[in-house]
Amino acid sequence: MGARVVVLDYGFGNVRSAVRALERVGADVTLTADRALAQDADGLVVPGVGAFAACMAGLTAVRGHEVVGRRLAGNRPVLGICVGMQVMFDAGVEHGERTDGIGEWPGVVERLHADVVPHMGWSPVEAPGGSALFAGIADERFYFVHSYAAQTFTKGHDENAVGVFSPPKVTWADHGGRFVAAVEDGPLAATQFHPEKSGDAGAQLLENWLTTLA
Repeated sequence: MGARVVVLDYGFGNVRSAVRALERVGADVTLTADRALAQDADGLVVPGVGAFAACMAGLTAVRGHEVVGRRLAGNRPVLGICVGMQVMFDAGVEHGERTDGIGEWPGVVERLHADVVPHMGWSPVEAPGGSALFAGIADERFYFVHSYAAQTFTKGHDENAVGVFSPPKVTWADHGGRFVAAVEDGPLAATQFHPEKSGDAGAQLLENWLTTLA
């Protein structure tokens, strides 16, 4: 039996594609908004497409933000995809309107500064050394479709921090300027691109994530 993974069904995201992609790499997948199942699974996937505000409203309606918070407090893995990654930040700004996110990471998701938006298609990424998600696939291209992204990442860069901690591993991509393409931060990982649409490289990334659930 593979790792038990819940894909959170809150009305947003390519949920069927995500389910199929995870099943193909050996996960035992349940698509549900049931909080108990989402809390108890080995891994939780938070998908998302469309507007930041709409996704946050959908998450709030099923209390998905609470599930994410409780899982992370218990060091239980969560994977966000596309807008499911964006909502992990403090806020998103669309058309001049600011919407609060889950707030696991500092920063604001904003429109890309590019001549052509949305950014749609295959792009390379700049993954850090020691990345678990990108093990064996750091030189591959991944499929993006988005108009907004986090363009800075400041968690783990506090020069006054004390004690031993492992700073997040941040992967970058470029479209009119650098933006955050993926983050690995303890039990919380996320990708701005769609691994379920990224062919063999995306399948390997999901398989790499599954190995972290053991």
